[in-house]
Amino acid sequence: MWTTALLALLCASASATEIQPRASSYSGEYGGGGGERFSQSGNQLDGPITAIRIRVSSYYIVGLQVRYGTVWSDYVGGTSGDLDEIFLYPGESIVQVSGKYKTYLRKLVFVTDKFRFLSFGKDKGTSFNAVPLYPNTVLRFISGRSGSLIDAIGFHWDLYPSDYESC
Repeated sequence: MWTTALLALLCASASATEIQPRASSYSGEYGGGGGERFSQSGNQLDGPITAIRIRVSSYYIVGLQVRYGTVWSDYVGGTSGDLDEIFLYPGESIVQVSGKYKTYLRKLVFVTDKFRFLSFGKDKGTSFNAVPLYPNTVLRFISGRSGSLIDAIGFHWDLYPSDYESC
């Protein structure tokens, strides 16, 4: 009897998994081992990524800030270098991120579903290429480690929020 109940429970959980396909995945962490951890997981509740600010020095990605919907995340990283800001078009999403790192993050290239390539930093170091594991998913938030520079970064992918109306 217990065997039958256990078998029924396993079958029910297996069929529930088939009904709800996975969509979230993670790429990373790319970079060195220093810095304090940060995560913008709560920011994704404000909407999809709509803009990015990146601070770049002669050699490194110094800092970054991401806008989710109409709300900017906390800034992470240092204050030296030049600040660049890019805005995504309404409904546009990031579908790939590549870059370079050594001890710190050196380069980021964001690729959108509108075939735009948004590049920041210098082309030196170990290469990485981050893409979602599942189709039709986009970059939803970032995490990593930072101090006076961005030490490391990771990318979290999921479905575009269906309840969000673009500005």
